[in-house]
Amino acid sequence: MHFALPSSHSTSRRPFQGLEVVAVVLAALVFLADLATPPALVVGTLLSAPVALAALASSWRFALGLLVFAVVANVGAGFHHWHDLPTSTFDVLNRAVSLGATLLVGGLTWRARLASERAVQVEAEKRRAEQERNLRTLVEFVSGPYGLEAFVARAAEGLAAFTGAQEVEIGRVDRTTMRTPHAIFPAGARHHLNQTLPLDVRVPPSSDGSVWTASQESDLLAFLPGRDGDLLVRVHQPQVNAAQLVEAITTLRPLLERTTLLDDLAAQRAHLAEQGEVVRDLIYAFSHDLRTPLMANALHMEQALKGAFGPLPEEYRRTLHNGLEANDSLLSLADQLLTVARYEGGEAQEEAQEVNLRSIVLGVVDQVQPRAQARRVGFDLRLDSVRVYGSKHDLRRAVQNLVDNAVKFSPSEGTVTIELKLDLDDALIKVTDEGPGVPSSRTGNLFQRFRTGGAGGSTGLGLYLTRRIAEAHGGTVSYRRTAQARTVFTLTVPKGETT
Repeated sequence: MHFALPSSHSTSRRPFQGLEVVAVVLAALVFLADLATPPALVVGTLLSAPVALAALASSWRFALGLLVFAVVANVGAGFHHWHDLPTSTFDVLNRAVSLGATLLVGGLTWRARLASERAVQVEAEKRRAEQERNLRTLVEFVSGPYGLEAFVARAAEGLAAFTGAQEVEIGRVDRTTMRTPHAIFPAGARHHLNQTLPLDVRVPPSSDGSVWTASQESDLLAFLPGRDGDLLVRVHQPQVNAAQLVEAITTLRPLLERTTLLDDLAAQRAHLAEQGEVVRDLIYAFSHDLRTPLMANALHMEQALKGAFGPLPEEYRRTLHNGLEANDSLLSLADQLLTVARYEGGEAQEEAQEVNLRSIVLGVVDQVQPRAQARRVGFDLRLDSVRVYGSKHDLRRAVQNLVDNAVKFSPSEGTVTIELKLDLDDALIKVTDEGPGVPSSRTGNLFQRFRTGGAGGSTGLGLYLTRRIAEAHGGTVSYRRTAQARTVFTLTVPKGETT
């Protein structure tokens, strides 16, 4: 049996055409009887009966037409009698009463009909408002960031409350068997999970049927369409009609689609997280395995330069110096990769401690000094004593990235100026060099991953990592080009709270 929502245009006049015929015939008979009977009887008073019948059961046009006929018939019958017979005051009063009764009955009956229709409309609106409240309650109960299994369970419980059914079962139909996702409410009720479904349960009797009955019409059934397969909804002995169940199923459809999308997004996030873990593990392994041979190489080259293997030709010594520089670059890259992987993975940073920024800057300058001397680059240090709270290792890495870049891109005989001062509650580290600066076309993505060329070139990780370290400490890093053709990188780090 197929059910559909009732049409909003169900007030057809077809059932009342027979009553209209009866009213017309009755009015005609009363009129003829009024003409044939003595005037003292005033049979025309009975014309109020067909007028009332028309007012109750027909359109206002027909009722008004019949009322006009009744008035004309009353007056006509009166003139007919008064033309042939002597007229008395009593006869005129009777005829007037007949006319008044007809008009009064017609008017009161029509008002009664309007009042009745209004009461029916109010009752229908009340039922509709209650239905909409129940639908909103169902939506609120089922809505949420649920997976498909949880959605099916809450939908079964929500539909049970909405329909007043003894039990509600929802499950995916795989060929002839009900499979998961599956839920039954109340728990412990009879279910069809992993059972072969009867034909009248799994197949609607009509291709366009949205709700149908089964099990001797004690169950209402419907399909809840899903992207990965339709869900069969079985409602046992509901207290609502099929049209109301159709509304509930229609309301649940977009919620099921959203749940499916949330499941897909969760699966994609899990997949991306798994891939991210693999990448981080590879970076950790690569960086760790890279450091050991590099440090061994550096140790051998330093020993050779110190004469451990006897006197060396000058050309060979230059080769060893170049090898040491390359070794340092690779060690720095390994360290940067480890730090980037730690920040990208959202791993907990080391516990904040008091950090002496002046000591950090001096240590970085001391480490970079050999490369600076080889390039004949000098330092101009303007350092105040400033302390902040944060990660000592990461802050050193951020300062070293800026100083390394300044030395690398400074011209021969150039000067790198490093300023450290306190500006209100922020520590400012300014690194200024006389290099060519960054092309204007590249300033927009200067602090992004893997950009190359210009100041901060090379691996494309140094300035990006500096930005991440600054942001992790609640600070910033910026670049500007001065009017004196100087490049200035400014690292800002809040002092932080003393613990």
